[in-house]
Amino acid sequence: MREIIFDTETTGLSPEQGDRIIEIGAIEMINRFPTGKTYHQYLHPGDRAIHPDAQNVHGISIEDLADKPAFSEVLSEFLAFFGEGQLIAHNAKFDMGFINAELKRVNQPIIENDRVIDTLVIARRKYPGARNSLDALCDRFGISNAHRTLHGALLDSELLADVYIELTGGRQAGFSLDHETEEKSETDVEDTTEIFQNRIRPRPLIARETETTKAAHAAFVESLGEQAIWKKWKT
Repeated sequence: MREIIFDTETTGLSPEQGDRIIEIGAIEMINRFPTGKTYHQYLHPGDRAIHPDAQNVHGISIEDLADKPAFSEVLSEFLAFFGEGQLIAHNAKFDMGFINAELKRVNQPIIENDRVIDTLVIARRKYPGARNSLDALCDRFGISNAHRTLHGALLDSELLADVYIELTGGRQAGFSLDHETEEKSETDVEDTTEIFQNRIRPRPLIARETETTKAAHAAFVESLGEQAIWKKWKT
């Protein structure tokens, strides 16, 4: 199962009134494990100014974006990375509003709500009445965000990936010898979408043993002496 955890930074709060995306960050996960593949792009917002309140949050100025491409110039790369996978964001209604506004500007189909998981909705269901910002969830799950002095799309995506794993059962949820049965719901992005699906691992995990590690282990076992319990189980 391919999932894309993503975040955006913008010129302001309202795509309907012309605010634009100025940064997109995303990471890929397969079966709840990050693959190491990322997407990160700064974008020039055209003639749209960056609101001072927004700049105070993400620290990006219009001068920083002087040589950055427009969304239309990176469309193919964006579509290739976001592909057909499940999309995951925190307060997804905000991010998807901007993503779909950019897609409409370049005459592309919008991304439908059934492809989107909102971790804020999941958190509010699990912890009603509690603080459920990304920072608060990092604190709750013991995820270090000390290096997060400003919002940044790629950094926030990396933090959200860890938060999402914890919200949906922890890393053990990725290990399954049989089917995993999990709840599914369908709503709009505001009360968004699906949290889990029944699945089995499509292919075994890649073995991490190497000839070097095997040899090192064998040498260690030999050093334990003839009475070592390892000798009884050695194959």
